[in-house]
Amino acid sequence: MSDKKLLLIDGNSLTYKAFFALYTSLDRFTNQDGLHTNAIYGFNRMLDDILAQVKPTAVLAAFDAGKTTFRTKMFDDYKAGRAKMPEELKEQFPYVMDLLHARGIKTYELKNYEADDIIGTMAKKAESEGYQVEIITGDRDLTQLCSEKTTVSVSKKGVSDIEAYTPKYVEKSMGIKPSQIIDIKGLQGDNSDNYPGVEKVGPKTAIKLIKQFGTIENLYQHLDEVSGKKLKEHLKNDQDQAFLSKKLATIDRNTPLEIKLSELSYQGANQDELIDFYKKMGFKSFLKDFGSDEQSSERKLPNVNYTILTEANSDDLKQLGDNLTFNLEMLSMNYHNAQQVGFVIGNGEKWFVSKDLNLLQNENVKNVLENESIKKNVFDNKSQIVGLHRNNVILKGVDFDMLLVSYLLNTLDNADDIGEVANRHGYDGVLPDQDIYGKGKSIKIPDDKILYEHMTRKALAISKLKDEMLVDLEKHQQTDLYRQLELPLSQVLSEMEIDGITVDVDKLEELKSKFTERVSELKQTIYQEAGEEFNIGSPKQLGNILFEKMGLPVLKKTKTGYSTSVDILEKLAPDYPIIDNILIYRQLTKLISTYIDGIKGDIGKDKKVHTRYLQTLTQTGRLSSVDPNLQNIPVRTEEGRKIREAFVPSHKGWKLFSSDYSQIELRVLAAISGDKNMKEAFDSGEDIHAVTARRIFELDPDEKVTPELRRQAKAVNFGIVYGISSYGLAHNTGISPKDAQKFIDKYFKEYPEVKKYTEDIVEFAKKNGYVETISKRRRYIPEINSKRFQQRQFAERIAMNSPIQGSAADIIKAAMIKMQQVLKEKGMKARMLLQIHDELIFEAPEAEIPELEKLVPKVMDSIMKTSPLLKASDVNFNVPLKVESHYGDNWYDIKK
Repeated sequence: MSDKKLLLIDGNSLTYKAFFALYTSLDRFTNQDGLHTNAIYGFNRMLDDILAQVKPTAVLAAFDAGKTTFRTKMFDDYKAGRAKMPEELKEQFPYVMDLLHARGIKTYELKNYEADDIIGTMAKKAESEGYQVEIITGDRDLTQLCSEKTTVSVSKKGVSDIEAYTPKYVEKSMGIKPSQIIDIKGLQGDNSDNYPGVEKVGPKTAIKLIKQFGTIENLYQHLDEVSGKKLKEHLKNDQDQAFLSKKLATIDRNTPLEIKLSELSYQGANQDELIDFYKKMGFKSFLKDFGSDEQSSERKLPNVNYTILTEANSDDLKQLGDNLTFNLEMLSMNYHNAQQVGFVIGNGEKWFVSKDLNLLQNENVKNVLENESIKKNVFDNKSQIVGLHRNNVILKGVDFDMLLVSYLLNTLDNADDIGEVANRHGYDGVLPDQDIYGKGKSIKIPDDKILYEHMTRKALAISKLKDEMLVDLEKHQQTDLYRQLELPLSQVLSEMEIDGITVDVDKLEELKSKFTERVSELKQTIYQEAGEEFNIGSPKQLGNILFEKMGLPVLKKTKTGYSTSVDILEKLAPDYPIIDNILIYRQLTKLISTYIDGIKGDIGKDKKVHTRYLQTLTQTGRLSSVDPNLQNIPVRTEEGRKIREAFVPSHKGWKLFSSDYSQIELRVLAAISGDKNMKEAFDSGEDIHAVTARRIFELDPDEKVTPELRRQAKAVNFGIVYGISSYGLAHNTGISPKDAQKFIDKYFKEYPEVKKYTEDIVEFAKKNGYVETISKRRRYIPEINSKRFQQRQFAERIAMNSPIQGSAADIIKAAMIKMQQVLKEKGMKARMLLQIHDELIFEAPEAEIPELEKLVPKVMDSIMKTSPLLKASDVNFNVPLKVESHYGDNWYDIKK
């Protein structure tokens, strides 16, 4: 067998396969930009498998160049019956190509030809030059290409169940030669490609005839020998169709390719590019395969001078001046409990370092850190405040937060490591932490010299980049956004995180006991219904019980057996009681393991959980919560909501109090677009979803809006905010894509200024390369002027929704800052504990609740007028902000 191996990838068919294989997880596979990634993810998983299996020396991925080919010129209706490609799939194609490029794989498309023709021609050339060829596709049409030197692997189900076609396999399974597959196609036609074949001739008859006569040409030369009067009549009547269909089915192996076999050499992935791509897609599982950059250790680093700080020389800190850089060195992301290994402080020229954390209590050190008039430069103000708080030091006077500024300058390309961020701003004088400490379980502290040099280089990077980054911030008109919103917010968030929220462990245990008991009961009921005991948590065993023993209808099979995914089981649940019990069993076991046990693991000695708010993660400006994620406590089921009972005030006689913005994103849309009809609905206090239902369904004034119509109108309202397609709206509401498009068209007719806004903001993005929120937060969209239609279309969707989502984030952030300020000014005991999307949660003595009921809504609904940053906005925000408030003895009771 030849050492030269060519892998040919049918890009179009495999992207389709990947999309529909993971279609039921469509909503789960999205990155932080809102890009659907299920096809990209599935395609990449397939690539991993096939590259490992084939070990090619050359690779090419072929794609269709467009709808018009030499076949459509031969036959107008070729592929005409195919459903329109879903927008959620269309937007992913450009990124599949980006993935292939990052993996070191050439892509190619050729005008007037299909990917099949490119593959057929390249396989023929490769065979003649002594290559062993492997074709991977989701389309059986390519099986005609298999030979002694070419194997055609067809993805049957999903992206990993492969059927390999060789001449022997074709003969064994079909009883014909690969070259005769086109004759079979000529006779039976192809519903998928929409060419006819011969009437009443199906696969069995076609195979029988070709086995007897060899080819269509020979068949028609011996038509009298065909048995069956009707069959003979159909063959005679449809002779032209048979020959046309054979021609349409035949892959052109002599296409005028401009790419040469010598250009397809495969050297593996471009690691840096692939890592960046995985980060952009949010593919954490694929990122785990990569360690740090092996070349980084060869980077020439600047020599640094430092002095080891001691009690004896601490007086020298007074000579450093009033603009210092400081960094408390911690070994993991969770600064609430991360190991602290030292700190560095200096003025850019003279540096002091220490491993002795007790020195943070030194009078001179503490005076520097707690002095508001001495300006400090840091990386991640919030982490430094919390880290120092653990050492009884209150950090004040932070002027420059390198992490925050970098995030504002380009949300597309941010990181949480000083070395990585510095490198992205053109400074390569410091290594990423993992190159010094390792990562995961292999983390270790290096010797003192390496540690001190690394700490100093990190501080030097902050110091050197400060002026340049602040100038860039000013150029982008984002200085006010930084100084009036993001920097003060980091202080507010740090105080919220330090306070934490109290968890009633006994209540968690009580819920766990109840859920465990219910799980036990369900288990016995399921065993009785199944007629035997088995591992309910095993998809394979569950599939065998349901679909083999009990004979339930099989809706989907996977490589490993029967699919028992939630969407499959939910379709069966109405007719089979056992399914309902299995679904409840799964919900309860997940609640126990993920939430109850997970939360218990994060409770500190103070009986609280101290979440971390990620301020620099999302491109819209929204906050995320981790360790634990308190923004994701289940609310869809009663059992899930019950977990909130365990979150309680920290003192007896106190209450939890909640205020949240009602429909804030739609109100922002009304304000930004200036749409009169939408503003009128909000001004009148009407239910916006009911109003929209009346408009798009053309209801009479006295006609009632049913819950179903309101639900569909709500889906359209929020779908518009997120730039949803007709296909996506249909998926969310259960209506047809055609009806969904009618709803969207009617929506824009009823809210014309919203339509104009979407058009204007896309034009702005094309001209400037970014869009902005009301606070001048920028979202860069480089794909907006892409030559690729799908990529451009997705970018347009981002352009429409980012100013809305981002402005809503600006408003809640400004309200948090103002609220914290007001609580301190009034000397109230109430404390802000959590931000859950558009909701703020406080704890307060019961006596303060009446005041909070007036105070919090007043602060929140007037924030557009009281925040200097928002007040200066170019948007005439004349839509009322509505705030709803509740309180109770625990988080669950707030909103029973």
